[in-house]
Amino acid sequence: MTRRPAWELLAALLALGALATWWLPESAQQALEWRPALAAEQPWRAWSAAWRHWSLQHLLANLAGCAVLAWLGRRAGLGGRAALAWLAAWPLTQAALVLAPALQRFGGLSGVLHAGVAVAALELLARPGRPRVVGLGLVAGLALKLALERGWAAPWLREAPGWDIAVAPLAHLSGAVAGAACTLILMLVGAWLAPRGRRRHGASLSSPP
Repeated sequence: MTRRPAWELLAALLALGALATWWLPESAQQALEWRPALAAEQPWRAWSAAWRHWSLQHLLANLAGCAVLAWLGRRAGLGGRAALAWLAAWPLTQAALVLAPALQRFGGLSGVLHAGVAVAALELLARPGRPRVVGLGLVAGLALKLALERGWAAPWLREAPGWDIAVAPLAHLSGAVAGAACTLILMLVGAWLAPRGRRRHGASLSSPP
């Protein structure tokens, strides 16, 4: 059976959306960015904010992240379940930022990319052999990065060496948590449905024609 490249297509959607948004007028870009005060009134911002970038360096770094995750998904054979978990984590990454209303504006793919890393790590961790080792490495690296960033603590926007914008580590944390949660939920649902599917299949085979 041919594997459907849902993971790579999602990575491409994130990258192409960011590229298209970059060329929009500033007023249109502002209508896409995350603003907690408008979360209930304009819920689309939970998706569109990922495409809003504040500088060319910011954009290029996140486009590179999309490419790396697309490559990882292809090499690891990540399928529909992983893509669905990443897709579900996309708006949750931004929506969780309502917990920090002082972060009045946010944009960028970094949080959603952290979600993708979390999804890939848990998917690989669930496999035996070498993939599990790679998954452990991804989990350890991601956990160390989040611990060093301390995204749960103010200030919500911080200057970072080598960057021409302030970064929001809370988005990295919310993305990783959203990605992990969505992956675990889908794994549990799959494990719950699998025995029922086998029983139905067995019953259909044993029934007389």
